[in-house]
Amino acid sequence: MKTDTEDNKKIDKDIVYNKTVKAGKRIYYFDVKRSRNNEMYMAITESKKIVSGDLLTPDISFEKHKIFLYHEDMSNFAEALLQVIQYIKERQAPPPSREQYWKKREEADISSTEEDNNTKKMDNSTQI
Repeated sequence: MKTDTEDNKKIDKDIVYNKTVKAGKRIYYFDVKRSRNNEMYMAITESKKIVSGDLLTPDISFEKHKIFLYHEDMSNFAEALLQVIQYIKERQAPPPSREQYWKKREEADISSTEEDNNTKKMDNSTQI
């Protein structure tokens, strides 16, 4: 009987090249693999961290979606992807830098916490 570790080693052995992109709660994996007939293909995996439960005992899981891209489709896929990226770049303001993004997130979190505290204070004062 195979163990999870043996299965993971087999999966890793099938990957001949990979790149990882971390984006907030999501991670994108671009893995080049070989098929049984020794042809290479790409597996694109989006992994999203899902946290549920309470703060003391959170349940953490990962939701994964995969796309398999075969050699004969790569040119058309790449061309369409580049066209879509160009379309967005031409019609949308550039995204904020990572530093600006995280600063805004922190400010929003602080603002949200302050609003929650003010709401609790108001609720407590109406109960008196």
